[in-house]
Amino acid sequence: MSSYRIQGATGEWEVVIGLEVHAQISTQAKLFSGAATAFGAEPNTQVSLIDAAMPGMLPVPNRECIRQAVRTGLAINAVINPWSRFDRKNYFYADLPQGYQISQLYHPLVGEGAIEIVPDDKKPDETIVIGVERIHVEQDAGKLMHDQHPTMSYVDLNRSGVALMEIVSRPDMTSPAEAGAYLTKLRTILRYVGSCDGNMDQGSMRADVNVSVRRSGEPLGTRTETKNVKSVRFVMATIEYEANRQVDVLEAGGKIVQETRLFDPDTGTTRSMRSKEDAHDYRYFPDPDLLPLVLDDAFIEECRASLPELPDAKRLRYASELGLSAYNAGVLTADAETARWFERLVAQSAARQGKSESDVARAASNWLTSELFGALNKLGTTLLDSPVTPEAGAELLALVGDGTISGSIAKQVLEKMLETGDAPGVIVEREGLKQTSDTGAIETAVDAVFAANTDKVEQYRAGKEALFGFFVGQTMKAMQGKGNPQLVNQVLKTKLG
Repeated sequence: MSSYRIQGATGEWEVVIGLEVHAQISTQAKLFSGAATAFGAEPNTQVSLIDAAMPGMLPVPNRECIRQAVRTGLAINAVINPWSRFDRKNYFYADLPQGYQISQLYHPLVGEGAIEIVPDDKKPDETIVIGVERIHVEQDAGKLMHDQHPTMSYVDLNRSGVALMEIVSRPDMTSPAEAGAYLTKLRTILRYVGSCDGNMDQGSMRADVNVSVRRSGEPLGTRTETKNVKSVRFVMATIEYEANRQVDVLEAGGKIVQETRLFDPDTGTTRSMRSKEDAHDYRYFPDPDLLPLVLDDAFIEECRASLPELPDAKRLRYASELGLSAYNAGVLTADAETARWFERLVAQSAARQGKSESDVARAASNWLTSELFGALNKLGTTLLDSPVTPEAGAELLALVGDGTISGSIAKQVLEKMLETGDAPGVIVEREGLKQTSDTGAIETAVDAVFAANTDKVEQYRAGKEALFGFFVGQTMKAMQGKGNPQLVNQVLKTKLG
């Protein structure tokens, strides 16, 4: 467990954190209507009569929304409730035309589950489990937009009726790092499953952050809820600020008010929005227009069979079957697209080199996580936007593997690949970068290095064997990095011996 504590003037305080994550379900139509859900459409162009709450309109559940929510529940080993029900959550707001939201309170679709996280990337073997209380399905509200001089407000109902999963954690997190790891892992799972794209910057995934503080061993303190936080970094910043604010209030003799707050990313602070409502304030009751959802075993098993290999299973397989380090396995499985890219790289490398995937996987993972990721980071781009394909990466690794080029030359070739998009073989031929395995040429270069460093040759032969690396470096420099490293070592050992 994390040792995160806040040191106040009167002693230490523990932080207790729970997250309610709203994840937009990846479907072409809304939860109860056939209106489109594409991001970025012109305001009020994706609104059906049901979304606008016209009289006489009746909702019809979208089967695919239910299927995706069940698949998500199965991915976190949660209980799937074969009988669930929709409720009406009553409140009036300008972007909610019905005057109520169709949600699930008393009988959610998905029950208790769990997500295993690694709070510290430097300690990939140290994991903790965060409980998930429930996943329920509900419809989103629209969006209000205010002009610069708040005299007019506009409403866009494109999001009204969009299907959401609300994924409610247990209050099991005790630090910003744990909350960040939980949210990151949850987003990874959703993307693997394909039930949500996880694009927090577009609002398709957002978190309500519940924070309270207490003395060690005391009951839970009064919590605040900070609404609609839209990045992992902002969630962690919200917790940091809000926990310290609460400690300051309590140590000054004040009381924490149960309220809803907003996070300001420009200042890194939270501010009060409204007093926190309880369930009875919304006057929940079963929606009379919707029958209960009844799932048969065949539907649930079809959902289970449709799941891909999930990140935890993939990470363990990379370590056990491919021999990757725990760190590399974690990095490569943290994103579904990265894992797919890596698997194509390994498959192509094995085919080119005539080896098994387990024989080439470690070299491929080291090259991808250090060389390619490092180069892309300098360019400020991502793997998905990289001009280097898995096939091109496999060709480069094969050129190193068969001795055509050295590891140092491979770095130069990668730079050219990123600049031009050309294949590595083309670059090697064009630039004259093939590795020299001509023993005579290597011996000539070694003799020249010895002639220029007679004093160091004498020191080596007198017992200063640490100079061997110096001779290797000077020889490779004289050959412009094109000497075969193994042959260079052999020639040096022979001549120095």
